[in-house]
Amino acid sequence: MEWQSDILGPGFESCPFDAVGGDGVRRRATLVRFTSPAATDTLKAPDVSPAGPRRAVLFLHGWSDYFFNIELAQFWEAQGFEFFALDMHNHGRSLQPGTHGGYVADLGNYDAEIGTAVGMIGESGGAAPVQLTLMGHSTGGLVAALWASRNQGAVTQLVLNSPWLEMHRSAMLRRAAWTMVEPIARLRPDAVLRLPERGFYWRSISSSAGGEWTLDNAYRPPLAFPVRAAWLSAILAGQAKVARGLDIEVPILVLLSAASENGMVWKEEMRRTDAVLDVKTIAARALSLGRSVTVERIDGALHDVFLSGAAVRADAYARLARWLKGQAG
Repeated sequence: MEWQSDILGPGFESCPFDAVGGDGVRRRATLVRFTSPAATDTLKAPDVSPAGPRRAVLFLHGWSDYFFNIELAQFWEAQGFEFFALDMHNHGRSLQPGTHGGYVADLGNYDAEIGTAVGMIGESGGAAPVQLTLMGHSTGGLVAALWASRNQGAVTQLVLNSPWLEMHRSAMLRRAAWTMVEPIARLRPDAVLRLPERGFYWRSISSSAGGEWTLDNAYRPPLAFPVRAAWLSAILAGQAKVARGLDIEVPILVLLSAASENGMVWKEEMRRTDAVLDVKTIAARALSLGRSVTVERIDGALHDVFLSGAAVRADAYARLARWLKGQAG
């Protein structure tokens, strides 16, 4: 592993690597780690026994996204966890010339790089055993849930931040979309689907548009990467697996906004709701994930609850900390 200075500056390092998927294709991914020992005044670190196992968390970003939330890393450090994030292939730090941003033809193609990242996290601590928490946002939440179900025992708990577990309103819409998309995906997998472009969520978070967060538009474009047929087919197939039940054995926390606002015209309410997903449908589908699922609905939260306004995300962090404490016994 060759760690180097990261784009987030002091306290962060990144390590690009290649992983060969089950289809034999080599893909570039990038593991990011938080190295600063300092905790913020509001996020006090608990006492952690040096004799106990290491605790680490691996964060998976959403579609057309990358890891940039420094405060999230500080929170996990304050809870006694080593923090890592993975910029998956065709995203963020892992974008390569001549490739389609955000593209994947099968969500299982992420398995090799996630598995490699998990191995790197284990090696970074020498011989000490590690208890790993897997965390995913949006599409990364769907990917994380599917990976955990295929790799039972690899993680000790799963934290999902507005995971894209189902299409809007019902499974009927997903099935209808599958009927239309699948024939195109088979014949022209990288065909761009001409769907309405909405930059509402970007508008709610970007400091360039009245939001709070500084985003790199090359890594996270305002209108997202083009939607390609095989990518949408892969999402629909993954959601179908969730609907059939994943039977994940470890405890799962799902954090969601209390409300959605998914219209085609900008509304100021989109600064206080999930402007991407149907949170009621996601909350119901979350029960298909496993045997122990906790759902937290957060008033005023955005699609990424940890990018919401300061008071709202403080509420989200408090709920996450309470759940982690409960799992620790």
